[in-house]
This record gives sequence, C-alpha cells and structure tokens, in this order.
Amino acid sequence: MSRSSILIGVVVVLAAASSWFYIDHILVPHQVADAAAHDRPRGNFSDLYPRWLGARELLLHGRNPYSREITKEIQRGYYGRELDASRPEDPKDQAGFAYPVYVVFLLAPWVGLPFGEVRIFFFWMLMAVTAASFILWLRLLSWKLSCVSTALCALLLVCSLPAIQGLKLQQLTLLVAGLLAACAACLNGGWLIAGGALLALATIKPQLVWPLAIWLLCWAGREWRSRGKFVLGFGVGMVLLFAGAEIVLPGWLRMFVQAMGQYRDYTNESILQTMLGAVFGRICEVLAILACIFCVRRSLNTGASSAEFGRAFALLLALTVLIVPMFALYNQVLLTPAVLMLVRDTKWSRATSKLSSFVFGLAALLFMWPWLATLGLSIASFFLSAEKIQSLWQLPLHFTFAPPVFIFGLAMMQIWGGPRDGLRAGAATA
Repeated sequence: MSRSSILIGVVVVLAAASSWFYIDHILVPHQVADAAAHDRPRGNFSDLYPRWLGARELLLHGRNPYSREITKEIQRGYYGRELDASRPEDPKDQAGFAYPVYVVFLLAPWVGLPFGEVRIFFFWMLMAVTAASFILWLRLLSWKLSCVSTALCALLLVCSLPAIQGLKLQQLTLLVAGLLAACAACLNGGWLIAGGALLALATIKPQLVWPLAIWLLCWAGREWRSRGKFVLGFGVGMVLLFAGAEIVLPGWLRMFVQAMGQYRDYTNESILQTMLGAVFGRICEVLAILACIFCVRRSLNTGASSAEFGRAFALLLALTVLIVPMFALYNQVLLTPAVLMLVRDTKWSRATSKLSSFVFGLAALLFMWPWLATLGLSIASFFLSAEKIQSLWQLPLHFTFAPPVFIFGLAMMQIWGGPRDGLRAGAATA
C-alpha cells in the first residue's frame, strides 16, 4: 500500500471519528443543556420506540397503536413524560404511531424483548444495513472500487452526520434506504420479483418511496413482457402487507390517514419550503418534479443494468430528499447514489465548462463541510475551553440544506447533458 493510500485512510478514519466525537461530546451535551434551560422533556429519544411500543401493544394485547392512549404511553417513554399543551416549551411532535400498521410485521420478532435490548440490536443492524447499502449502490452504478476504497467510503457513509443521527435515533429511514438499495441491486441483476417485493417493504415510509415507485411502475409498464415480474412482486407484496394489516387491525388505513394528517401539522415543510418559504418553495417543488420527469423519461426505455437507469434511480432519490415534507438530516442518506454518480463522473462534470466546474467544486465543499467542521472542532477541543467549543455547536450544521439542492441540480445536469453510452466502461474501475 502506497504512502498516499495510507494517508487517505488515516484522514478518513480521523474524519469518521470526529463526527462521532462531535455528536457525543458537543451536540448532545448542548441539547441536554438547552432542554434543561427551557424545561423540555428528554426521554429515550428513539424513533424506533413509538413503532416498537405500538407493535407490542397491537400484537400482544390487541390495542390500537393509533389511539390517544397509546400515544400517551409512547410519550412517557420517548419524552420521559406526557406532553402538556399548556407548556409552550414542550415539543410539538406528538411522537404518535404515524406509520402504516404493517410495519409491525417487521418488528414482530422483537416485541417480547425489553426495549433496551431491542434498541442496541437495531443500532448495530442499521449500521450494518447502511454499510451494505453502499456496496449495493455501487452495484447499481456498475462502479467497481478496490476493497480498501470500498471499506473507507462505507466508513465515511456510516460516520456521516445524517447516518449518525439515524443510528442514534434508530430511524427506520436507514432501513428503507437499505431496502431501496437492495431493490436496485435486484433489478440490476435481473431479479425483478424480488426487487418488487423489496420496494413493497420499503413503503413502511411511503413518503420516501412514492416518486421512485411511480417511475419504476412506469418503467415496468413500458416493456410489460420482460418487466412485468417487477409489478407482480410489488403488487403481491403490497396485497399481502395490506391484507395482513387489515387482519391485525381492521380499518387501519383510515386511522393511518388520520395519523398522517396530525403528523403533518408539525412536520409539513420540505427543504425547499424551509429555504424559500411555503409558496415559492411549493412552486420550486413542482418545477423540480417536472424537470425530473423530463430528465428521466428516456430511462423508461433502458434496461435495469444500464448506466442511464442507475442515474435516473439516483436522481429520483435526490428529488425525494428535496420534496419530502420533513427536513430531517437523516433523510440525506438517500443522496448516496447521486453523490456516487457525481463522484464517478467527475471528469466529465469538470470538463463541460468553467461554470459547471465551479458549481461542482462548491457542491463538493458543501458536502464535505460537516467532516471538515467536526474535525476542526475535535482538534480545537484540545486547546479551547468546553464553553467555547459548546458555543460553536452549530458550525457543522451551517449548510445542512444546501447539499441536497446542489446534488439534485448537478445530478439532473449529468443526466441531461452527460454521455449516453460508454460511461460505464470508462468509469468501471477505480
């Protein structure tokens, strides 16, 4: 191994470690202190807990997980006490069971265990799923990296701030990202029924799946004889999930719709709406959707092993991050295939024009900023007081909303203006 490779490996490990240091020793202590100062409740703060408790009460005791009584029980664990509407500092998020009820089938094996054990298991499981998803995204894009490069890049993904937040919260978005990566790999390998079934499972978070699902169903319908098995896998999967859900909780769909309506009362802003305001943000969302449709329309005629299919898949996930009505940082793990596509095709991106080269460089800087900032804060913690470091807690989060916008725009430019053929061959190895 060359000295440069060793140096890169050391830098990657330091960057990864600094992200965890920032979360554990800077961000979390700030959140604890801020909650104490404003008398905000702090419980287990696991996004898995509402789903696990709802699944346990439904499967073991036959109770409705969408009920107000279960929501109060969830709050006692999630926040440490029930929320009080008369206390203005209390969180607005009611932490209810705002998932399709068939998520209980995925959690059924763990409903009889103490939540402390379940939480530890899901932390490591989601870490493994996130690392594995990186390898599956490489397969979608037909990009072959060396074992060392793959390991280092997977480490960076697992130790990115979006992934760490998801791991700390045991957020099922990481599981959905893994299911979508597995779906993409199955389609790439010709296993259409399995790909459709995996997409159906990913609908436990439907807001993260619907743009991709619509495109894939249109893609399958374009050549029904050769791609109809994908629709079969997806359709049978959805029928089984819906039927099973109706058996365990009759009328669940109406309850889920009501729960989603309540959920959107306090999480109803996308990244674009947060950046640009409600009206202009919605206009930009519509424009982004239309532009995305225009760019991926050609991919409907391509095979699942083609470069154009992989680029369209990545672009649709980047679009999802922009328009999903919640700007949680952990959703940005879905940008991984688009980032890989841009990095793989960086030579073309920089060769098109000086402007595109500048935009690509700026996007790269914004994307790497969290690692640079956390590494800087970690080093500075040896020289500055704890109070001073705490005062800089926002530094790694300064440009949280910018990377998704840049990555979506660059990915769209790549699909629209990039080479149609031969890209895979030229970028197959690294």
